[in-house]
Amino acid sequence: MEYDVVIVGGGPAGLSAAIKLKQMAAEKGQEVNVCVLEKGGELGAHILSGAVMDPRALTELIPNWKELGAPLNTEVTEDRILFLTEKKAYRTPGFMVPACFENHGNYVISLGNVVRWLGQQAEALGVEIFPGFPAAEILYNDDGSVRGVATGNMGVDHNGNPKADFQLGMELHAKYTLFAEGSRGHLGKQLIANYKLDEGKDPQSYSIGIKELWEIDPAKHKPGLVIHTTGWPLKSDTYGGSFLYHMENNQVVVGYVIGLSYENPYLSPYEEFQRYKTHPEIRTFFEGAKRISYGARAITAGGLQALPKLVFPGGALIGCDAGFLNMSRIKGSHAAIKSGMLAAESVFAALGENRQFDELATYPAAFEKSWLHEELHVARNVKPWLSKGLYLGSVMTGIDQMLLRGKAPWTLHRNYGDHQCLKPAANYAPIAYPKPDNKLTFDRLSSVFISNTNHAEDQPVHLTLKDASVPVGINLAQYAGPEARYCPAGVYEFVKTDEGKDRLQINAQNCVHCKTCDIKDPTQNIVWVTPEGGGGPNYPNM
Repeated sequence: MEYDVVIVGGGPAGLSAAIKLKQMAAEKGQEVNVCVLEKGGELGAHILSGAVMDPRALTELIPNWKELGAPLNTEVTEDRILFLTEKKAYRTPGFMVPACFENHGNYVISLGNVVRWLGQQAEALGVEIFPGFPAAEILYNDDGSVRGVATGNMGVDHNGNPKADFQLGMELHAKYTLFAEGSRGHLGKQLIANYKLDEGKDPQSYSIGIKELWEIDPAKHKPGLVIHTTGWPLKSDTYGGSFLYHMENNQVVVGYVIGLSYENPYLSPYEEFQRYKTHPEIRTFFEGAKRISYGARAITAGGLQALPKLVFPGGALIGCDAGFLNMSRIKGSHAAIKSGMLAAESVFAALGENRQFDELATYPAAFEKSWLHEELHVARNVKPWLSKGLYLGSVMTGIDQMLLRGKAPWTLHRNYGDHQCLKPAANYAPIAYPKPDNKLTFDRLSSVFISNTNHAEDQPVHLTLKDASVPVGINLAQYAGPEARYCPAGVYEFVKTDEGKDRLQINAQNCVHCKTCDIKDPTQNIVWVTPEGGGGPNYPNM
């Protein structure tokens, strides 16, 4: 299938790029054929974010979004930043809160619902959207430029053989291909390696975000209340913190973010999140409440220093596939939308000049002149400082953001990846996490159940190992099998064979596509590839 532009990923970046292309084409009276591929069974099915949204970029893209019914319904009414000890909570006074943590004018949203709405706007403009079709392979021209992508074959058994319902994948060719797969994109990772887009950049930094959606007692519901915490249950040397946002309809989203640079192999991000909810200041919101949904997702958080080169012959990276998230503000959706718009403007100009398959140099140039670049520049030192420990990090972040306004004459760097941070298990004692009570805290499998995760049973395992001996020979022997703990979905477990030997069992059916294993595996032996179309979670209102 031939298109002017193929966009891989139907999230905020991809859909905004498609909308912007169609808007410009309509203004000029031209025709631009645009296709969006989405691996989820429907738009929004795999979208997971906090989320408090800055509407700035959306307003630029669709100025009348309110009149068109965009689901930004709950404006932030109050910000609370708490430091937690095991039993107490200490609120940060307003005069000590950096501007990056202030949410006046922002909205508590379901990004999944916003994405569904953006999809409606895109389709109304003539964008072709194909949900349930993951792009599994990059197609190249003879000169090495990107020609498009191919979707995966459908109806293949676990041995790779065609089943009765076999359907061959499609090739989608385009003059330009935009990659908007989200954090740690399967194809984006290949493009960065193939074109050395990260040369001279800091290694990318990631976090894992774990989230639940609850319906709470109306008497305890405060629409627009935004709470962030640091401190307990994490130790001060581990980067992380929580969010708790009150949406409309008596719903609350609660989640925990932990930097994947943590060192203790016994740490379990999922268990830390469950433990956090038991804090006296937090658990009160959930008395008499009902948990509705659960999910997890990696977060690209390296900032400006780790942002790769954005373009290559035949296409570009946009959104979290590149890493535009502003960690200091805990926001990425506005950055994704803006990056999609900037890339679309560059693509449209190139098409108008009858160009194809070349580098879109005007895209990174426009980014460097944009408010988004300025915002990321101001935020560039926050994550590096906080990664140095809670107390030093908090003090230095205050100096950087409040005293120096993000304009310090220095930029902090790092030269290691998250997978290099785990220390041998012999250096630590196992962490004894409390058992779930199934009212406030839950085990992984019951959580995966309410994520509506499903994959066709008889299909190739999409969590692949470069060397099958490594999980037991290295990860279990040296790091006590950390994949059994860093995965928030119970995909990995070490079991005994009939001969009493250890082996790694991969429960791929449970995978919520968070990509944590692809990032944190200390030997980089696990490679996440796209499963059969439509597989994975199906998030409602997340």
